[in-house]
Amino acid sequence: MSAAPAPTSTTAPAGNPRSRVVIASLVGTSIEFYDFYVYATAAVLVFPALFFPNEDPTASQLSSFVTFALAFFARPVGSIVFGHFGDRVGRKATLVASLLVMGTATFLIGCLPTFASIGIWAPVLLAVMRFAQGVGLGGEWSGAALLATENAPAGKRGVFGSMPQLGAPIGFLLANGLFIAINAAMPAGADGTPNADFQAWGWRIPFLLSAVLVIVGLYVRFKLVESTVFRGVQETGSVAKVPLGRVFRTSWKAVIVGTFGMVATYVLFYFMTTFTLNYGTTGAEAGPLVPKIGLGYSRGEFLTLLMIGVVFFGIFTPIAGFLADRYGRRRTLIPTTVGIALFGLTFQLWFAASTGPITVVTFLIVGLSLMGLTFGPMGALLPELFPTNVRYTGSAIAYNVASIIGASLAPTIALALWRPDGNIFLVGLYLTIAAVVTLVALLFVRETKSAALDDADERA
Repeated sequence: MSAAPAPTSTTAPAGNPRSRVVIASLVGTSIEFYDFYVYATAAVLVFPALFFPNEDPTASQLSSFVTFALAFFARPVGSIVFGHFGDRVGRKATLVASLLVMGTATFLIGCLPTFASIGIWAPVLLAVMRFAQGVGLGGEWSGAALLATENAPAGKRGVFGSMPQLGAPIGFLLANGLFIAINAAMPAGADGTPNADFQAWGWRIPFLLSAVLVIVGLYVRFKLVESTVFRGVQETGSVAKVPLGRVFRTSWKAVIVGTFGMVATYVLFYFMTTFTLNYGTTGAEAGPLVPKIGLGYSRGEFLTLLMIGVVFFGIFTPIAGFLADRYGRRRTLIPTTVGIALFGLTFQLWFAASTGPITVVTFLIVGLSLMGLTFGPMGALLPELFPTNVRYTGSAIAYNVASIIGASLAPTIALALWRPDGNIFLVGLYLTIAAVVTLVALLFVRETKSAALDDADERA
């Protein structure tokens, strides 16, 4: 009797341990938001003088914010490029590539010569690096969200999807904590004159240190394997040949509702970080160099208050993920969006009687707590709107087009709506309008809490 043939192994590659999923999804978005907060802070504090010195103070600030906005217009490019390879080649390789692009651009910004050294080429190179940052970011968030949700245990996609979202508060604390430390070592003069060493080289430190974070992120991501859900698409031959065309052919409704469902989140996010930093550190009295009235805090003082508020952002992000798993995505997001709309109407009321630190930090805590509640569930909701073979592309496009609509021009619009006498009612009203837009979009989103990720039907 002949020997029986040896069985052929059909063992699938081992899955990703939950701890590795959490760390890999979190570390990348922490680096992502660290990079962006570093740039946003520098755009307020140093770039106007170093890269746009031949303009009046308001024009310099606006020029700096234009380069800040440039990355948001680059993000859809990144979402298309990285989404294509993420849906065709795999999540792992694409996540590594997006992190490299973003991290390299951030590091090189820290090496740029200023206007005083090379003239007009300085802002040109700054714009190029900022665009590259945006391209990398365009592929980063969606890949991290897919990594978390496609590897999540049953009934836990909301919580796991909120892990990449925690990168926002963690990145903020890292970036601005470093700026506070640098400011303490290189304090401004008593009259607010920037420290010469900080202007010369101190501002570069956070950009250069991003290289350390990128190395850590790459180390973790190289250890990942593809999710079971995506491997299933590969094994069945269901990989989309042209994910961009397919997503607009089969999931265009999901793109629309996903995009507008994120608008209020983005407006609130950049109002509560970038605009408030500008508003808080502008002088409390008008003068020839102070065309608008703000709260009059020093840079270090206001960043400290802002970091207290960001802690609540971090606390409420996983809480929102838990609520989204327990009650559903819509039942968590709709009341939160109503809260954002009401909060916008109160902007000026907060400072009508007092601009003391207790008032300011309470305002920041309320706004950033709402930020956590609206941002947390998005890590699960956007991927759940799309079938697996276009999930990377679809969620990336929705997330990044929302950034153009909601965030790219938000600081510039806020600066224009901020009245010279210090009134910011119109700034808050803009947030309220954005919240109404998002509320309408959420009403058209079907509940996805119980949807299977390997279900190829459009879910919006």
